[in-house]
Amino acid sequence: MKAARRVTLILLVILIAGAAGMWIDLQNFARRSAGSEDTPVVISVVSGQSLNRVADELSRHGIISSRLRFRLLAHLRGEDKLLKAGEYALASTMTPLQVLDALVRNKVLLHRLTVPEGFNHAQIAAEIARLELADAAAFLSLVNDPSLAAGLGHRVASLEGYLFPDTYYFPKGVTPRRIIETMVGHFNAQLSQAWRQRAERLNMTVHQVVTLASIIEKETADPRERPLISSVFHNRLKKKMRLESDPTVIYGIKDFDGNLTRNHLITPSPYNTYLITGLPPGPIANPGRAAIEAALFPVQSDFLYFVSKQDGTHTFSRTYREHSAAVRKYQLHRQGQ
Repeated sequence: MKAARRVTLILLVILIAGAAGMWIDLQNFARRSAGSEDTPVVISVVSGQSLNRVADELSRHGIISSRLRFRLLAHLRGEDKLLKAGEYALASTMTPLQVLDALVRNKVLLHRLTVPEGFNHAQIAAEIARLELADAAAFLSLVNDPSLAAGLGHRVASLEGYLFPDTYYFPKGVTPRRIIETMVGHFNAQLSQAWRQRAERLNMTVHQVVTLASIIEKETADPRERPLISSVFHNRLKKKMRLESDPTVIYGIKDFDGNLTRNHLITPSPYNTYLITGLPPGPIANPGRAAIEAALFPVQSDFLYFVSKQDGTHTFSRTYREHSAAVRKYQLHRQGQ
């Protein structure tokens, strides 16, 4: 009887020692990286993918040294069914605990989406498609959804102009709605009470200010010229003169090939400011902060015309006669060379 107890005790000690050894081994595994290569590898976890499949992928790329231990670690922590779908940038220098933490807490790889000042919604959609971030067609559809615009605080037909230019970071598979909400939210954050009050003093709506800012944005590549370009348009609007802005005409041309012709200038369009009086119905691009400020705070001038000097800047004129001379100097003369 005593011998049986002794054997049982010995077996119990062995089991305890073995379990303790396994526990120590698992703890060492959890805190020890698999290698020294710190260049991240992109691992994709799809919705519903099993822990076994994920562990196999991690092991194949050398991110973990033991599939069995990694699975056991996840089970013991109660995280084996908590892995989130997405893209992850993981390296062999990460410990298994760090890898598991990334997968469970959805620390996904973020892709940089840069929207330059003056991009229109079609150009943004093309960049989204290039990065394979989201469905570009769905993005375009939502941009032109008045109900979404109203939900984001703007009663407009399209959110063109309200997709604030900046650098954003999104994971693959982000919804188009989320991209739009982020961009418009950034626009809303810029729209201070002072800006709203200034728009009221100019007898303009926010939409009109954004529309004018988008035209200013497209008219010049020189930031220093924006307030002066703005003054020309404000002066023309006060005198009820047509804006005669080429970028607005271009915006209204479907599949524009880059060659603006005289025929384009006489073709009716809601955006053809050679034919309509006042501002077009909405923005033609997404202006940045500086262009919006230029629209709100034009410099005081008597200029009514400007023409490109073919170097990214413009010359400004007060009379049509001065303007015609500038056109001959900077446009017609060069075309004849």
